[in-house]
Amino acid sequence: MDKETTSHDGTSLAYRVTGQGPVVVLVSGALSTGATLAPLAARLADRFTVVLYDRRGRGASGDIPPYAVEREVEDLAAVIGAVGGEAALYGISSGGALVLRAAAGGLPLRRVAVYEPPFAMDDRAVREREQYTRDLTAALGRGRRGDAVELFLRLTGLAPEMIRNARQSPMWAGLETVAPSLAYDDAVLGDGRVPAHVLAAIRVPVLSLAGGASPGPLRAAARAVADGVPEGTYRVLAGQSHMVEPDVLAPVLAEFFAQ
Repeated sequence: MDKETTSHDGTSLAYRVTGQGPVVVLVSGALSTGATLAPLAARLADRFTVVLYDRRGRGASGDIPPYAVEREVEDLAAVIGAVGGEAALYGISSGGALVLRAAAGGLPLRRVAVYEPPFAMDDRAVREREQYTRDLTAALGRGRRGDAVELFLRLTGLAPEMIRNARQSPMWAGLETVAPSLAYDDAVLGDGRVPAHVLAAIRVPVLSLAGGASPGPLRAAARAVADGVPEGTYRVLAGQSHMVEPDVLAPVLAEFFAQ
């Protein structure tokens, strides 16, 4: 990241701008920084001014406590203000949930797209998320960042053997570095349920995407988002999973954002 702006509470936010055209801000999900979405940005830069930023507590951005979801909405407002004052937003996973809350908050947006915001679609999933919140809070409170990362990976359905292998990999240290921000993603998702009151307050068109190879609950959550906003469209990307391929996603986003 090579630029910096300041959020309402004084937190420094690192961001990068590429391309030329209408502004599109990309919002990453859990355990990631703005750089995670760089391949997608590269595929949109021929038609849009694409902005990548590190959410607070990640990468080169700062983090002034106490945390609140409203602070992250203010962060997005600061980034948008720094790059022209109006934008379209794309968010993946929990970043999508943040984007929806920002849209409901009245930010100067043209359009919003989200990919598989992981809302809980039944009571069992809600209970699992409640337990995850308790366990995550305890792990981070004890400074056990590795355990916090493992809790998140288990929540996503990653097999125990894969988690054990990940703990031994070079990438693990980087995951532990951003582990405290897992609490922020958890807060953005609220009680885990689809936030009907948030969706009803959104006044811009929303494209809610899911992968055809993703688990059914993720597709159901994406459909529920499209159904819950006044101007929502649901679309499935054939053969894609939660790790959506930029080459598949970029043309769909470009078509939607160009309208």
